Parts: sequence; structure tokens; C-alpha cells
Amino acid sequence: MSDIKLFHFNGDQVMELAGAAVQVEKSLQHLFEANLDALLGIRFLASEHSTGAVHGGRIDTLGLDEDNSPVIIEYKRSVNENVINQGLFYLDWLLDHRKEFQWLVMERLGSEVAKTVDWSAPRLLCIAGDFTRYDEHAVKQIARNIELIRYRRFGEDLLMMELVHAPKTARVSPLIVQKRVTEEVASGQASPDDADPYWANRMSYRLSQASTKLRDIYDAIQQFVTALGDDVQVKELKQYTAFKRIKNFICLQIYPQARSVVAYLKLDPLTVELEDGFSRDVTNIGHHGTGDLELSLKSMVDFEKAQPLLRRAYEGG
Repeated sequence: MSDIKLFHFNGDQVMELAGAAVQVEKSLQHLFEANLDALLGIRFLASEHSTGAVHGGRIDTLGLDEDNSPVIIEYKRSVNENVINQGLFYLDWLLDHRKEFQWLVMERLGSEVAKTVDWSAPRLLCIAGDFTRYDEHAVKQIARNIELIRYRRFGEDLLMMELVHAPKTARVSPLIVQKRVTEEVASGQASPDDADPYWANRMSYRLSQASTKLRDIYDAIQQFVTALGDDVQVKELKQYTAFKRIKNFICLQIYPQARSVVAYLKLDPLTVELEDGFSRDVTNIGHHGTGDLELSLKSMVDFEKAQPLLRRAYEGG
């Protein structure tokens, strides 16, 4: 059981609030589905989605995250329920029914978003009032993107979420990347030169072309951010590297020709003293990744200057 306790202060008096899991299964699912974006950074697509007569199942919740990766959410309603194996079954079904998923995205979020779905690292989120030690051990042995989130309700209006387990680095399937790129080449969205899985990851290509000095800056940022806490996850994507806890808090890009590493932080630009050439407000400017504050780092001096802001983004994430 979770050992987290919540106390309410009223002057000199302290009262412990009793925590509880939601007993009625649908109320938990409805609570999350109504607030997916605020709670998890996920856009809602479907509830109780049928996997068809052959598979004979229903996926609790389907969504699309901040990085346009497909997400399956399963809610564990009892201690003995094997929600992880069930979720893995649905994850395999999803990879075999990508067109069906993209059709859902198009209907709910539009055709432009449907074109950007990234199949390299789909996610499985298991949400429960608690997990057994066997659950936590099992997910560590499975090479898939599985996250365990424990929740507690306190009173009528407080919800606590605890990230019990998440892969430190999102696992990307080379076969999925290869299949995706082959399709992009066939449809004219990519050139034949991109057919090699290595070149398909444009972030990897830009890293390979960066100078030693620029790569050192990128590596220093990555090491600093991942050391901020054990809950930091790293997700390598085609256009950027995302650092997240439950939601993204920093997205990192590298531009060899501009000799710059660019970071997008989940911080309100109005709370930061902006500096020409180093920081700017991109709230209304389109860009890859998430975050409204842009930092341009061209030296280790810039990296030193960015550290308090990187830490603030983590603490707010």
C-alpha cells in the first residue's frame, strides 16, 4: 500500500485526511477521461473501444499524448486483476490496427493531427488504487513502454497521483520505425534516402552532424535533467528529445548549422525575465515539442545560466 499521507493545517491544528481508492469502477474511469489533458497530458479519443469479435475485448481508454504517441489506459479494479497482461494484449492489437486508430484521431482531432501520429513508442498506462510487488517486478522485466500510476482520493475534491513505475528511456521499436518510414517513402512523404532506420530518426542525424562542442552542451543538459529525479523519463522522438515525469516538462532539439541547442520548457514566460538571444516567449509561435519558454544555448555559459530554469520546469512538471 502507498505510505503517502495528506494533512490539513488549520491554524495550530493538524488533521489527517483519510485517503481512499474509488470503489465504483466507472467513477474512476469517468474522472480520468473527463480530465485526461490536465491530469496526464493526453488527448481523449475513445472509451470502451471494442477490439472486435476476434479479439473480444474492450480497451478502457484510448488517447494521444503530447508527443503524438498512441496511449492505452487500463484501470485496475481489484488487487488480483492482471491488468498488465491485458494491456499488453491490447497494445499488440493496436499496432496491428494502426489505420483504425488514425481514423479515430482524424474524427476526434482532425486530419492534420492524424498525419502526425508517431508509432515508434506507443504507451500503456495502468492506473490503480494500488499495485502488488509482483506488478512492479513484472513491468521491469518487460521491454515495453508501461507506466504504473497509483491514485488516492482525499475528501471530496482532492486527487493524488503517484508515478510508481515508468521506463527511464522510452523503448523505440526499430521494426516499427522501419515500417513507418517505408510507408512514408511509398506515399512521397519521405525520400528514399530516409529508408534506413538510422536516418529515419532525424534527431539522431542532427546529433551525428553536430560539433563536439555542441554535442557536449546537449549531453550536459541531458545529464543535468535526468539527474533532477528518479522519475525523469527520456523519450527520443524524430524531431526532439522529450523529458517527462507524468507529463513533458522539457523538449530538447539540436541544430548543427545554427550551432545551437534549443530547449522548450513548461514554464510561463511571464514569470521569466527574457533575454535577447537566450530566452523568448513562444506561446503563440508554432514549434516541435511542448513548452512556451524557448532557450537557445550556444555555450556552457548558457547552460549554467539555464540550470535554474531547467530545475523550475522539473519541479513544476
